[in-house]
Amino acid sequence: MSEHLQNITEPLLQWFKENKRDLPWRKTQTPYHVWISEIMLQQTRIEAVKSHYVNFMKELPDLKSLSLVPEDKLLKLWEGLGYYSRAKNLKKAAVIIMQEYNGEFPTSYEQLLKLPGVGEYTAGAIASICFNEKVTAIDGNVLRIISRVLGSKKNVLLPETKKEVDKKLEEILPKQSGFFNEALMELGETICLPNGTPECEKCPIQGDCIAYRDHLTSEIPVRIKKLKRKKEEKTVLLLVTEDNKIAIEKRTEKGLLSGMYQFPNWDGFYSDESIKSIINEYSLAPVEVSFLKETKHVFTHIDWYMKGYLVTVKQKSDRFLWVSHKELLEKYALPTAFQIFAKMIL
Repeated sequence: MSEHLQNITEPLLQWFKENKRDLPWRKTQTPYHVWISEIMLQQTRIEAVKSHYVNFMKELPDLKSLSLVPEDKLLKLWEGLGYYSRAKNLKKAAVIIMQEYNGEFPTSYEQLLKLPGVGEYTAGAIASICFNEKVTAIDGNVLRIISRVLGSKKNVLLPETKKEVDKKLEEILPKQSGFFNEALMELGETICLPNGTPECEKCPIQGDCIAYRDHLTSEIPVRIKKLKRKKEEKTVLLLVTEDNKIAIEKRTEKGLLSGMYQFPNWDGFYSDESIKSIINEYSLAPVEVSFLKETKHVFTHIDWYMKGYLVTVKQKSDRFLWVSHKELLEKYALPTAFQIFAKMIL
């Protein structure tokens, strides 16, 4: 199998040399830049990352600035990218590098792997791209490509499948390991697409792909999930005063979306009368309750089903933080789950 895989290295490297996209984080191989981009790109589309990356680098251009940034500002910069624990781990790692490595980025795979939020893929990407260490960087794109090339129907969600792919790739890694890893990522992002829709006619390694040869691209890779998703219902209230101040509150420091801001919300779906009763408990004297929208937000292991209401109130309560539209947009990090409601009043 390794001999079969060996055939893909040269055509893949040549294709990447001629076709790689001009992305902001590719203008340099500085570890800090590669690290930030790789963390941002986890679970997030490239188009969504581009502007966030540029803005992030403008505000936090180096390890020192990241290690010192207040959490509220950090989360605001991350707003829209989701999975906010990634941003918090970035700062934790930056503090460690400043304190334990004298501000110099760790140069080996094993050192990188010890940093908060840095897994095997990210450590492999940084070590190979920035320091030319001969290590793999395996993500979903790479698992999909190699599974198709080998015609493998093994479940790519299993750790043992990833280990097998890692072993096979280690045997064929060229000296330009970082360039090769990037080429695999690029192929998976632009041509060897998921969901049975690859653009095989453009693929530089089509001739060595068993899935293409045997018409199996819609069946490979095999992804069998064992996880049962949890569902939660929530009633979300946009409490707005007559002078257009909006009520928000900070989430707890632990758990989902920790440390971010949200609109007041309660578990379960409430009727208009129940909503009025809740608001009266806070002495807010609701003037009007209007249904806004019913929506769903998908997290990794849980789905939120949300009903949003706009509630005009006569006075404020110390229970909440009251902010202007401008402050909500510029200062406070609001999770994507709540932004759909914010857009309806801003």
